[in-house]
Amino acid sequence: MKFELKTDNDKFSQIYLYIFNALAIISFLIVFSSILLKLENISKYYEINYLCKLLKVDKSSSNFKRLSSLSNQTSKQKIWDFCLEIVK
Repeated sequence: MKFELKTDNDKFSQIYLYIFNALAIISFLIVFSSILLKLENISKYYEINYLCKLLKVDKSSSNFKRLSSLSNQTSKQKIWDFCLEIVK
């Protein structure tokens, strides 16, 4: 007659593996979201720069509206001064 006892030695290694996977996923999400925020700031800067250069050539109201929404400036004179600072 054979007697076998099943031990749970793998239970601890599975818990450590689960914790490691969870920490890896959380750290990946943090790094990924940080990169996305930086890319958003960079693209916003380049869009403002492009619109300011375009504003020097074509002073249309649509350009002023888009720059107003991006730069949180209200008057055309403030937007114009803002663009003069950026395009230098």
